[in-house]
Amino acid sequence: MEYVSTRGGGSTPGTPSRFTDILLGGLMPDGGLAMPVAYPRLSATDLAAMRRMNYRELAFSLLSLFADDIPAADLAAIVDQTYTPEVYRNARDDENPRDITPVRKLEPGLHLLALSNGPTLAFKDIAMQLLGNLFEYALGRANQSLNILGATSGDTGSSAEYAMRGKRGIRVFMLSPHGKMSAFQTAQMFSLQDPNIHNLAVRGVFDDCQDIVKAVSNDHAFKARYRIGTVNSINWARVSAQIVYYFKAYFAVTENDSQPVSFSVPSGNFGNICAGHIARMMGLPIRKLILATNENDVLDEFFRTGVYRPRATAETRQTSSPSMDISKASNFERFVFDLVDRDAGKVRELWAAVDAGGAFDLSGTPLFGRIADFGFASGRSTHADRLETIRDVYRRYGLMIDTHTADGIKVGREHREPGVPLVCLETALPAKFAETIREALDCEPPRPAGFENIETLPQRAEVIDADVVQVKDYIARHAPE
Repeated sequence: MEYVSTRGGGSTPGTPSRFTDILLGGLMPDGGLAMPVAYPRLSATDLAAMRRMNYRELAFSLLSLFADDIPAADLAAIVDQTYTPEVYRNARDDENPRDITPVRKLEPGLHLLALSNGPTLAFKDIAMQLLGNLFEYALGRANQSLNILGATSGDTGSSAEYAMRGKRGIRVFMLSPHGKMSAFQTAQMFSLQDPNIHNLAVRGVFDDCQDIVKAVSNDHAFKARYRIGTVNSINWARVSAQIVYYFKAYFAVTENDSQPVSFSVPSGNFGNICAGHIARMMGLPIRKLILATNENDVLDEFFRTGVYRPRATAETRQTSSPSMDISKASNFERFVFDLVDRDAGKVRELWAAVDAGGAFDLSGTPLFGRIADFGFASGRSTHADRLETIRDVYRRYGLMIDTHTADGIKVGREHREPGVPLVCLETALPAKFAETIREALDCEPPRPAGFENIETLPQRAEVIDADVVQVKDYIARHAPE
């Protein structure tokens, strides 16, 4: 499998790259995102074989299509090391073993895909644990080190840090918006004392953090000098790992490989739903991909109107589903690359306006008409909607859900179709957002063992301005050349 940039180049401009070429790097040299030259297409025979697989077997089968420059035995060992009962609570019951990502039936035709029983209680663990093992493998083979620079609105940071803590040859520099995560999310990150973990709390919003990561990645001399990589969902390995659970959920709720299924996905940076889009392009019979936003509804606005208008920092609202408080969705560029028939010149044109602080408008063009061909629908959820959905799900099914999952269920129900199973993707356990759970249900969400008093642990983080120079200076002081 070869990869190109959404903006036209590869690792060397004009030259396709392989999986291990793009694994450690983040953005491509031209500022675009890595994409396969073409998506692998699965036959009816392939789907029939996959239906019988457990999670590890399915992950190996799908990842082999994208990482075919890693020897099969090595990739199988990495997958087996990643998806184990020791890492995921879902699979720890020896008498009644469950899969890594089990599906819970709420009622006929309505399901919840459980993704949040990894080490940080968020869906991002599913891909991040794999990424940590892939990084350690690749760096070990090359006898190299890596300084990871990432940005988080809540869950990516802790997931990355738990995946990378103690890894040989890896340092993590994670940017987060100062004072804008939940107390639980903040404690998960800032309480880590591992010497290879560095937390930088940025005076600003998530988009400021993400802009800094992109600016550093686009400084090719600095990036090379300090061996900068990324774990954000701009990293293709993360997106490819997330494709797996769409297949696993599809097989869990269908009886044959011709039945359509819809998925509802809470969306911030567009990485999670982008994986569903790619699964659909590979041949998985997905009827609808339902995108749910919170009050920061840039993506919902696009899918309804054709206008993509990222908000200014001052317009980004702080909400009770903070991991989605994002106005510039990095992975959205991957979808637009497919929407414009992989015309990298058109992507460059559209993102020139976005990168200059503007917007683009596809309404009234054939491109806007094509959006329906990709199966997308969208909607938004507010704090009041969140509270009502949490209460309703608890009342109907005896199930406590987090705020982001509530956004997904609320919007998913709006687009539900008779006879088509709807799978709503869980994003985190409710313990991470106790304040809103208390407001909705007047009780404390349960906490898994080991997290009982996490907010009381000593915390360490450096508070800085939203300044690229300050971040570069910090990296230079803590990451020897």
